[in-house]
Amino acid sequence: MSEEKKKLGVLALTALIISSSIGSGIFAISTDMAAAAAPGGALLAWLIAGIGVLALCLSIVNIGRKKPELTGIVDYAESGFGPFSGFISGWGYWLSAWLGNVAFATIMMKTIGRFLPIFGEGNNPLSIGVASLVLWALFFLVNRGIEGAASLNTIITLCKLIPLGLYIILAILFFDWNTFVSHFWGTPSGAFELGPIMEQVSGSMIVIMWVFVGIEGAAMMSDRAQSKSIIGKSTVLGLIGLMIIYVSASILPYGIMSQEEIANLATPSMGYILVDHVGQWFPILVNLALIVSIFGSWLSWTMLPAETTLVMANRELLPQRFGQLNEAGSPTYSLFFMTALTQAFMFTLLFTDQAYQFAYSLCTAAIFVSWLYVTLYQMKLSVQFKETKQLVIGILGTLFYVWAIWASGIDYFLLCLIVYLLGIILYMQARKAKGIPVQQIFTGSERILLILIVTGAGLALFRLFSGAITI
Repeated sequence: MSEEKKKLGVLALTALIISSSIGSGIFAISTDMAAAAAPGGALLAWLIAGIGVLALCLSIVNIGRKKPELTGIVDYAESGFGPFSGFISGWGYWLSAWLGNVAFATIMMKTIGRFLPIFGEGNNPLSIGVASLVLWALFFLVNRGIEGAASLNTIITLCKLIPLGLYIILAILFFDWNTFVSHFWGTPSGAFELGPIMEQVSGSMIVIMWVFVGIEGAAMMSDRAQSKSIIGKSTVLGLIGLMIIYVSASILPYGIMSQEEIANLATPSMGYILVDHVGQWFPILVNLALIVSIFGSWLSWTMLPAETTLVMANRELLPQRFGQLNEAGSPTYSLFFMTALTQAFMFTLLFTDQAYQFAYSLCTAAIFVSWLYVTLYQMKLSVQFKETKQLVIGILGTLFYVWAIWASGIDYFLLCLIVYLLGIILYMQARKAKGIPVQQIFTGSERILLILIVTGAGLALFRLFSGAITI
């Protein structure tokens, strides 16, 4: 089989985006959203988040057209702001991806616990043991070849979209307008009040952005694509599909139950919203779909972080061992390094009662840095090419992601900086191997970034050990 035949087309890349994003979050999004916002606040949150994610996608499309030689968000940051920024963006993306796998492991075991109570809430020793077996099985699968794993991922995507489509159709059929508008704004007066509603929007943001993690997947897999021209098309198609699915899944329940009833449902909530209308079989179907969905996302997110460290090694932002490929064309060392860290982090879940929420919050906080670099580079290119429209897109995206870092919980962002300390050591090793003297590894502006990262990590450690941050 030729190399061209092994490349990924529009369908495979779009499926990768959708499957990477549609994991566990959508099955619990109704409860998570209802805990933070009434229907009006939820719709406003989706509008604001939609603008931010659209700005990201349009930026990826624009950068891809103007700089087709660049391969993903690592190159975007390096091309625009230097090698250390390329490392910061790539390390944040890599960190986000494997932390997402920890979240998947937890919710998968918790869902299996609905059938086999011995697994409990997904963070007991048995759950972590079984999740570890799945983790290493995926390592061996992806290590046999990225393209073959992506083909399997396309099939998994189709399998999990069918139950989601059934849920949306049934939710439309049982939707009641009066129930939907009875407490539309969720304020004490029942009217639109900017302060309380913006609190609802902020409270919803970490939930919304979690389900969008993976939207940049086509750009990160650009070296595996049939052509650079399909990257933008796959990204936009993925966004359209995701927006339809996510908004429907999170908003339609407000027309079936009250906000308080939805917020108090068991996790995953999707199956229990319709149980009074269709019967007890539906939660079983949803739980089975969730397990398949998680496996698909877990598979995608095993490919993506390994591909990220491969790109970083090729750009001499990480030691060359991260770029070594086996006979199947997979970066074995990168895969093993990521899998081992994921395994180590899994054991920490024994000590927290909110394992799933903690893991996905860290995952989302980490990806914000990579997304912010994309919109910043969009701004820089737009100034260079004197394109006002594209500049506005970049400004909107940048403002959104700066705000999202704060609104989603600054402590999660600070905790991510701790892992950056390990990455900076590896980055310095790579630059020294390139022949750059230690005193010249960081430029003046890069030293400022370095100081900010180290200071933020130190603050996170202080707040963690002082009890200001609880896990």
